[in-house]
Amino acid sequence: MARYSGPKQKIARRFREPIFGPSKALERKAYGPGQHGRSRFSRKSEYATQLEEKQKAKYTYGLLERQFRNLYEKVTRQKGVTGDLLLQHLESRLDNTVYRLGFARTRQQARQLVSHKHIVVNGQIVNIPSYELKPGDVISLRPKSRDLEAVTDALEYGSRTKYSWVEVDKKTRSGKYLSHPEVDEIPEKINVQLIVELYSK
Repeated sequence: MARYSGPKQKIARRFREPIFGPSKALERKAYGPGQHGRSRFSRKSEYATQLEEKQKAKYTYGLLERQFRNLYEKVTRQKGVTGDLLLQHLESRLDNTVYRLGFARTRQQARQLVSHKHIVVNGQIVNIPSYELKPGDVISLRPKSRDLEAVTDALEYGSRTKYSWVEVDKKTRSGKYLSHPEVDEIPEKINVQLIVELYSK
């Protein structure tokens, strides 16, 4: 299964955001990597700014270029605001929702839970991280997987943030995807308009 496996902290420092989860490297060096990382005078072209925003969205949600492009083309064929639909589709991915429910501390860890068949959707095992959830879908851990150390650790020490579009029951290790989120509710700082402009060229 294709996924990004390069240096994560360097990418996080490039965007100055902990897009792969908590980053001590980002805390120590709150500037970009490389010899020009501290420069305050570098000017970016419009294209560079748009491209950077697309790259940030890709790395944040764990998609490769072809996957991201296919998703963009899919939402352009739907009714609605393209940028908003793109973010909502990214949020409805199974691996992302497992992360939002608090069963994993990072999206990469959530992806691994899904790939290793620890996750059940509406009573059926689903091992496809990109599986698209619909409002009302119930997500849970398999009975044999409920006491996994990684899951227990994530639920006990992970983020206490609650999201209005999902609900979680920590005791039963289950949750529900209630609805597609409103764009202003999504905490990631992604300017989807720049992505739309990039692909529209």
